[in-house]
Amino acid sequence: MENLLGYSLERMTDCFVARGQSKFRAKQVFGWIYGKGVLDFDKMTDVSLSFREELKRDFCLSLPSIIAKQVASDGTVKLLLRLEDGAKVEEVMMPYDYGCPICVSSEVGCSMGCAFCASGLLKKERGLTSAEMVGQLLVMNQVLSEYGLRVTHINVMGTGEPFDNYDNVMEFIRIANCQAGLAIGARHITVSTCGLPEGIRRYGKEGLQTNLALSLHAPNDKIRNKIMPVSLKYPMKELIAAIKDYLSTSGRRVTFEYILLSGVNDTLECADELARLIRDNDLFAYVNLIPYNEVKEMKWKRSSKSSVSAFHNALLKKGINATVRKEFGGDIDAACGQLRVKYEKQQ
Repeated sequence: MENLLGYSLERMTDCFVARGQSKFRAKQVFGWIYGKGVLDFDKMTDVSLSFREELKRDFCLSLPSIIAKQVASDGTVKLLLRLEDGAKVEEVMMPYDYGCPICVSSEVGCSMGCAFCASGLLKKERGLTSAEMVGQLLVMNQVLSEYGLRVTHINVMGTGEPFDNYDNVMEFIRIANCQAGLAIGARHITVSTCGLPEGIRRYGKEGLQTNLALSLHAPNDKIRNKIMPVSLKYPMKELIAAIKDYLSTSGRRVTFEYILLSGVNDTLECADELARLIRDNDLFAYVNLIPYNEVKEMKWKRSSKSSVSAFHNALLKKGINATVRKEFGGDIDAACGQLRVKYEKQQ
């Protein structure tokens, strides 16, 4: 039975019209689901009884179940969810002054193999459906409703490589962004990639006003090859070419995510090289420096506060727009993949 939560309004309209219903019927059902939060066909009282029975026969509106919930002292909420086939995924909400952004997962496990990331400790089993990604958002909204809050921003940068599951991620974005649905503004939605050039170019042609973040984490191939295997297939030259194409077609700025690892990529020389990379290629980009959440199964150590500050200042002096990301969830398993790995080991 197919989960109707995976249908954008356009797809739902086409589906219902093919079943002999009017276009308005799709708007009704879509509004019940997202406008009123109703996930029971029987409660959609302005939909004809015969069509409700048809929907119950052919579709479901099922959400993932919560296996574990962690709430940090700073208000960060981390959920481990079980999907219908028993697969497990994580999502996290980090409270900011401007709202409640969530990081959603796009795959069960990850095969990109980034050396510092807990997500890669459990390899990819499959991509998530659009319904399963929507389910993450709706479950988090249910949890946040206890505090009078709701999801305001989406970052597709949890477990998995979004461009390795491109079509489902795009359908999820359409559902979340739809004004008749969850109505999350396009500029409040970010997709993060470890660097798949074809996906970057394709995303730039979508005509969306959503954001792109690139997990760069190194200023050159020598360092990037050591910590990000994807760089062996797609070296920096090819990656930068794809980013240039994205900028020219989308007109949108790109964010370079840069996790600082002690003694690996956090030197002033690295900062200078990163600044040259951005400046010499005339990239419309800004750098988000990320203090590393250490993972006990891995050897990498977080950079000292002085190293982070020095790196940040070096970029600013070179005219690069850069910030240091605020840290969240220090007293829970907040890093991508940590909670799932911990749970699986306990089992």
